[in-house]
Amino acid sequence: MDGIFHSIWLFLIKNGVIYMEIVKVKLGELGIVSPLFDAYRVFYGQKSNSELAFDFLSQRVKNEESVIFLALNESGEGMGFTQLYHGFSSVSAARVWVLNDLYVAPEFRNNGVAKQLMNAAKELALVDNVKGLSLETAEDNVNAQKLYESLGYVRELGTYHYFLKL
Repeated sequence: MDGIFHSIWLFLIKNGVIYMEIVKVKLGELGIVSPLFDAYRVFYGQKSNSELAFDFLSQRVKNEESVIFLALNESGEGMGFTQLYHGFSSVSAARVWVLNDLYVAPEFRNNGVAKQLMNAAKELALVDNVKGLSLETAEDNVNAQKLYESLGYVRELGTYHYFLKL
């Protein structure tokens, strides 16, 4: 599956061209993606901790517990990432992918980065022959909701999400 997930995208943006490469993260890319992951955690109210971010992602990659896609610009700078975890639907008796994290650095937003990361996640799900992709977002994250719905995601009504903090 690794060879499938190496895409290069060129986008015409106004009078210029934005270069974007989507790669599946391996150990060699951890130094690029971990600062983005740290910024993502800060965005959600956590204190910055670059060592924790690197170690957490390193364990996920080493143990093959998640798949991380990274968007790179022409200079090899990280623009954004998405992280997916294996999941299951007991009712459907089927495997799913849980799109747990999606983040684009502020300076790269509104250039199609999130959309291409989402497309890479969809391609993974198709190749892996799972029932679907599951994700959640905050009620006030209207931009993300618009993106997800534009890509065919359907908001589930009539359910509540619960969490037990330990």
